[in-house]
Amino acid sequence: MDLRHLRYFTTVAETCHFGRAAERLHVAQPALSQAIRQLEAELGVTLFNRTTRQVSLTPAGEFLQTEAARILGALDDSLRGVRRIAAGRHGLLRLGLTGTSSFSHLPRIARLLKRELPGVALEIHADLLTSEQCDALRAGTIDLGVLRPPAAGEGIELSPLDEEPLVLAVPADHRLVAEPVIAMADLRAEPFIVYDARQSVVNDAVTRACRTAGFVPHREHAAPGTSVLLALVAAGLGVSLVPAGVRSLPLDGVVFRDVADAGSVGLALGRRADEDNPLVNAVVALLTATSGAASVPTEEPA
Repeated sequence: MDLRHLRYFTTVAETCHFGRAAERLHVAQPALSQAIRQLEAELGVTLFNRTTRQVSLTPAGEFLQTEAARILGALDDSLRGVRRIAAGRHGLLRLGLTGTSSFSHLPRIARLLKRELPGVALEIHADLLTSEQCDALRAGTIDLGVLRPPAAGEGIELSPLDEEPLVLAVPADHRLVAEPVIAMADLRAEPFIVYDARQSVVNDAVTRACRTAGFVPHREHAAPGTSVLLALVAAGLGVSLVPAGVRSLPLDGVVFRDVADAGSVGLALGRRADEDNPLVNAVVALLTATSGAASVPTEEPA
């Protein structure tokens, strides 16, 4: 069945007048009449009772009018959905996140997508190291990553998202809580609690900050994630330098303090360099447009 004939039929059925229907459709009335006759011949039924004075639907025509409205409505919905997908405004986004960004950035990202791209559904893959996210991007198991630059391996494109200063997490009864200003040199004798991952970008940044201050950090404990790390700090087992976004995860017994020369760690959106998914590109454009970050390193600093 020709969809054009079906649309012609619904217009005639709505107006019960071939002349007015032809005007609405911007076609000649003889061509419209011929199209309806072709439809009736194809179906083997009479759809309209025609007299010199009026046009009315037959019972078969009334049934087809209901079904045609449903069919054409579903088709229009499908076409709108296709266009939304092509425009990057509809679909499933598989999002990877580092452990700390799940607390500090996921709420903002989810709210922004809900407001600006309500047709996008999120599938969250949390607590992934940068190297794990890069592997997942290359394997196609996630579409976009919130990760710590630099990217691990080839084929990953980074877009700046944020730059987070490192802050000091100390037990609430620690001597440094009362200090008005804290510098890295004040941490020389402190036991450090670090992440247990071999490829932790945060650990590398902490080590660089300590060495710049003239000492090597004494790693007392290693934690598998941020929540465990903060629990060890609360227990008085050491101090830790963590991204400032961790402040969004408060814990009794832990106090966060600024450190003047602790440095910072970047946060970026990672995607495949050959990414052609309009949904991914639309989300990256939205998130970077609302980000205050200016740049991220593309290689490990010397």
